[in-house]
Amino acid sequence: MPIDEQILVIPESVLLSIGQIDGFCTDVDRFLSPILASDQLSFRPRGEMESDPSFKQLIPYIILRHVDADGVTHVFTYTRGSGQGEKRLHAKRSIGIGGHISEEDAAGGSDPYLTGMRRELAEEVVIDASYVERRVGLIYDPSTDVGRVHLGVVHVFDLEQPLVRPNEDDISETGFVPIDDLKLQRESLEVWSRLCLDSLF
Repeated sequence: MPIDEQILVIPESVLLSIGQIDGFCTDVDRFLSPILASDQLSFRPRGEMESDPSFKQLIPYIILRHVDADGVTHVFTYTRGSGQGEKRLHAKRSIGIGGHISEEDAAGGSDPYLTGMRRELAEEVVIDASYVERRVGLIYDPSTDVGRVHLGVVHVFDLEQPLVRPNEDDISETGFVPIDDLKLQRESLEVWSRLCLDSLF
């Protein structure tokens, strides 16, 4: 993505007026409903926003889950390649699909958050199974430079079959992995994936 891409952000002051998030927060509607309804939402240059913690970039983070016939929970996981937008996350394992909401996602009066979430998902993977989706949490991790400028909105898609394939070259080493195996690989995961693993499973 070009560095001058216009991305959706919310002032940190709006977030703080609702409450404090540190790590994984399950009280998603308490925060997200007023954020998405706020007249303070705006599209700003990505290059500036990556180093300005007074704004938080809204990032959908979608976890693809499948429970097999034996009741074992599996989660789709992959390694981020060098072409993925956030250079600070390259070569990390991830269980979340998603990315920035762009100004183009607001075209024609559509809901920019939902439109952007669907676009990011379709760009990164192809899902060949029916699923049920729900929003399950928010992530804010001020302990790192990348975490300080992003607010993650965590969605879980429960798939009837584990049929997902990558739609771009920078999503590699893909597959559904049992939760117990993922926990053994925890240290190889990016921070947001670790927070989701610890909080949801």
